[in-house]
Formats: sequence, structure tokens, C-alpha cells
Amino acid sequence: MSATRTRQESRERILKTVLEVLDQIIPADESVPLKGATFRDFEMQARTFKEAVIPTLLEERACLDERAAVGRAGRCPHCGLERTYLDKEPVKKEIRSPDGPVVLERQQARCRACDGSFSPSGS
Repeated sequence: MSATRTRQESRERILKTVLEVLDQIIPADESVPLKGATFRDFEMQARTFKEAVIPTLLEERACLDERAAVGRAGRCPHCGLERTYLDKEPVKKEIRSPDGPVVLERQQARCRACDGSFSPSGS
């Protein structure tokens, strides 16, 4: 089993997201005026930041998990036989977190004996 990304790739994606959203809230260019005038406006900006960054962080952390990718499907959880194979492409699954949608890639496997499908990593 192995991660599907390197730590460096994950860090770069997270930092890119942080900087993009931060530029919308507090632009680096001093000539660009800041948006919002009330504390409520500032809270909404912080919420936008959180809803962009936390799902990205969760997606990348999931990619770094050692169980994110397996080399072989293993035993079928439906019939118990080892007549399984991995699908060529992972399936994208959207999970609703309290901070917004998180899209996870999940390996899928099928069983030749019972035609059952399952995620070999257990995700």
C-alpha cells in the first residue's frame, strides 16, 4: 500500500489554495481596497477561507495515507474468494464535511466469482 501523492505535491496544492483565497480577502497589492466594513463581513471572509482550505487539506491528507493505494485487490469481502482485480481508474467520491465538500479518490476492486465490488483499502 502507498500514498497517491508526495508530501511536497500535497503541500504545494494546499499552499496554492491558501494563497489564492488569501489574495481575495487581503490582496498583496496595497492599491486594491479591502472588501467588507463590518465584523460580520470579516467573519464571512474567514468562513470562505475555511471552506476552501479545510476540504483541500482533508483531500491531500487522505492522498498521503499509506492505505490510499494498494497493489492488489486481495480477498473479496462478499464471497471470500481471491478472484479479484483492481479497476484501472479510481472512483471519485464526494463526502460532505462540516467545512464543505471533500472529493476523495478511492480504488475500486471487483470479484470475478460473485461480481461484487468493494474498496480494497476499506475506505
